[in-house]
Amino acid sequence: MENHSRKPRILLIFHLIFSLTFFPLISNSCHPIDKQALLHFKKGITDDPSGLLKTWIPQTDCCKAWEGISCDIVSGRVVNVSRPGLYSDSDSPIDTSMSGTLSPFLGNLSFLKVLDLSNLKDLKGPIPPELGKLSVLNYIFLDSNNLTGQIPITFQKLNQLKSIYLSNNCLSGQIHRSIFNNLASVSQLGLSGNQFSGPIPSSIGKMVTLTKLDLHHNNFSRIPEAIGELKNLVSLDLSENQLAKTIPESIGNLSKLVDLSLNSNRLTGKIPSSINGLISLQFLRLSENKLSGKIPPSIGNLARIRSLVFENNWLSGKIPASIGHLTFLNDIYFSNNQFTGTIPPSLGNLKNLQSLDLSRNRITGPIPDHLQKLQNLQNLDLSFNPLQLEKVPDWIQKLHLFELRLAKTGLKGKIPDFFATSSISTLDLSSNSLTGNLPSWIGNMTNLSFLNLSNNGFSSKIPDEFKNLTLLTDLDLHSNKLSGNLKPIFSKNSEFARGHYSSIDLSYNMFTGPIEGNIGNNDVTAYLQSLILSHNPLKGNIPRSVGNLSYLEVLKLEGNGLSGKIPGELGNAKAVKTILLSDNYLSGEIPGNVLNVEYLENFNVSGNRLSGKIPPHKVVIPVSAFAGNDGLCGDPLPPCKNLK
Repeated sequence: MENHSRKPRILLIFHLIFSLTFFPLISNSCHPIDKQALLHFKKGITDDPSGLLKTWIPQTDCCKAWEGISCDIVSGRVVNVSRPGLYSDSDSPIDTSMSGTLSPFLGNLSFLKVLDLSNLKDLKGPIPPELGKLSVLNYIFLDSNNLTGQIPITFQKLNQLKSIYLSNNCLSGQIHRSIFNNLASVSQLGLSGNQFSGPIPSSIGKMVTLTKLDLHHNNFSRIPEAIGELKNLVSLDLSENQLAKTIPESIGNLSKLVDLSLNSNRLTGKIPSSINGLISLQFLRLSENKLSGKIPPSIGNLARIRSLVFENNWLSGKIPASIGHLTFLNDIYFSNNQFTGTIPPSLGNLKNLQSLDLSRNRITGPIPDHLQKLQNLQNLDLSFNPLQLEKVPDWIQKLHLFELRLAKTGLKGKIPDFFATSSISTLDLSSNSLTGNLPSWIGNMTNLSFLNLSNNGFSSKIPDEFKNLTLLTDLDLHSNKLSGNLKPIFSKNSEFARGHYSSIDLSYNMFTGPIEGNIGNNDVTAYLQSLILSHNPLKGNIPRSVGNLSYLEVLKLEGNGLSGKIPGELGNAKAVKTILLSDNYLSGEIPGNVLNVEYLENFNVSGNRLSGKIPPHKVVIPVSAFAGNDGLCGDPLPPCKNLK
């Protein structure tokens, strides 16, 4: 949310600089107290790579010659100090940094209204308590630095403040309740991306002019009931904290609230029925908590709501039919809860709905055919529900889906041929009872980028038409009865910068080999991160070219009947984390460079015919990973004997 506020803040500062520096030639000279304060600040800066302070020369007038400084026309006192690390120069954005500390002498700028030292990345140390002397300060932007310590209690004296941004630092500790007592004029408060802890002070309820409150990504532990006093709030982000207990009923008082984010916390209890008071709400995020109970039917009163994100909670009961009244809804994310019953037919009224994710619940079928009215729906995920579908509903072809996920929904028989003319990019029909051949018309699904047909009963070869899937990047066909060679998969065409494989899982099938020797030099595998071919009768050698897969992180070739040596070239795959080669017929020694790849975490060559001393290695590998190789010796196996 911090990025969204950057543009209006820049416009605000530009307006202030313009209004405060108009006719600068008639202003008085820089006041000596202000000049001394600014030079003390410069003295505390140890690195200024872009020369943000290069014009701050003692012999010149700080009001007329120093960049980033604006003065009052009459008094000559400094009213604006703006040296942010992200600024515009001739319409080109410049991103720079500055190292050093904040000088306590800044507290002597007694006429200062704007202090912007944001996004300098490397300002360290505490915020000086002396800043509490800036009694007419309106705007303070110190966000995106490396500041430490607490918010000085002296900030309670800054009763003219309108905006405070201290986000993305390393500030910590509890916020003293008295700090918020006198900040009744603040409309924007940004403290996100720090390490603040303890309860959010109840005194925050006195900041009645707040329109934006962003405390996300901290360690706050409790939402005060006083949050309901902030009746001018438009945006409230408390996500990614350690908030426990329940959502206060008083939150329903925030009738102007448009955006509410409470996700990624430890909230328990029910969604309060008072939620119907949030009549302006458009975005509601409650995901990744421990919320339980039913969704209150009063949610149907949120007439302007566009997004409901409730995934990864313990919510139960039926999905309220009243949600069908929310005709502005774009997104419903209810996955990984304990919802029961059927899908309400009223969801078919959501003419603007683009994403519907009800996966990983206990919802039963049938799917109401009213959903075919959702002509703007792009993503439909009903996976891992006991829907007992038996077949993909025919009306699915009337939708214009981008993603369709129906994993483990009771599908049987063949894949319906209407997919041949669909524009689907993501198709997941895994963990069902689909059978028969992998149809040749799958080559007509040229928009496919993700295909998961794993854990089914397909029993054919890969059709040659598979090469037409030029956009396919992720392929999962594991645990079927597929046979034949792998050539149609690795000879697939690709488009420039698109259609390069990211992951391939063909394990637990009946594919025969050998593995194509040129697999690591193939354009379509240039960006491959995961290659899993385990438990197929592939036989043959491990191709040396696998070492050319510079993005490869996972290589699993277990139980493939492979023979020959482990190629030393495999050590050239510098990104690899997992190498599993167990239960094959591999022989010879283990190459030392393979065992010492920088990021290696998992290694297993058990059940082969390897011999010789295990090379010294840094990663901790259990004895079991080398077991079943009678010729191997050395740590972690017993010491070698009689080796020349």
